[in-house]
Amino acid sequence: MKLSVPIAEVKRMAVHDGPGVRTTVFVKGCPLHCLWCHNPECISARPEIMFRAARCTGCRRCEAVCPNRAHRIAEEGHHIFRRELCTACGACAGVCFSGALTLCGKPMTPETLLGELLEDVDFYRVSGGGVTISGGEPLLYPAFCLALFRLLGREKIHRALDTSAAVPWEAFERVLPECDLLLIDFKHPDPERHRALTGMDNRQIRENLRRLQAFDVPIEIRIPFVPGYNDSPRELEAAAEFLDSLPRVTRVRVLAYHSFARSKYAAVGRRDTMPQVESPSRERVEAVEQIFRANCA
Repeated sequence: MKLSVPIAEVKRMAVHDGPGVRTTVFVKGCPLHCLWCHNPECISARPEIMFRAARCTGCRRCEAVCPNRAHRIAEEGHHIFRRELCTACGACAGVCFSGALTLCGKPMTPETLLGELLEDVDFYRVSGGGVTISGGEPLLYPAFCLALFRLLGREKIHRALDTSAAVPWEAFERVLPECDLLLIDFKHPDPERHRALTGMDNRQIRENLRRLQAFDVPIEIRIPFVPGYNDSPRELEAAAEFLDSLPRVTRVRVLAYHSFARSKYAAVGRRDTMPQVESPSRERVEAVEQIFRANCA
């Protein structure tokens, strides 16, 4: 049976998802519901229509092809999208030339993806880059990740996995033999505070990180730095103390919070939970990075 998972996006020329120039594959579906999620279209595993009203030209093509009459263009040109009627069949997106309607979550197999990923193989070779599977949570689909990584391995392409680690250990066990780098988020050191911020405590994440130390796969930790939520000296020092106990961690990156993804909540019809806070300054981020450099030697 062919493996197929819902793909939200295939992003080419990515430079922040591992070494070199990369292509990042974003899968849909995530066990966490982080308040500051930058990819809200990847939370649900179901295909979804993303609607950006400002791009609509009022051409009525969507209205003509929708089998459930989820779209209606009012006389004044206002586009009314009744999401409760939408089955995400993708017919509207197929005829929308302005980009107002796009289908997020097209099912794809590893074999289908491979052809697209190989288009940039020269960039991978020259830059020391490769392919990263992200999301969402890719380890909700360990068989898919394993199959795609095996295909990439045959082409000698570097393979990175970007994960929350909020998954059963068995998922890691399946993929680790074909993985060259792990990118793992560490959002908060305290289990109950972690639950309040993400919907799940961090006990499974911490245990998975401990077990990963027995494997010869480098780990890059990513700290989403959200002012007022995980930036107190006590929280940062507790995170640094835990990470210092993990010898396979080769790098800790501090990712400054920003609200650029806020429009995607509206596009996918999801309640916006992003904090109403300013992005931290470069100086503040550098100070936090210094804490981790000093404590994660």
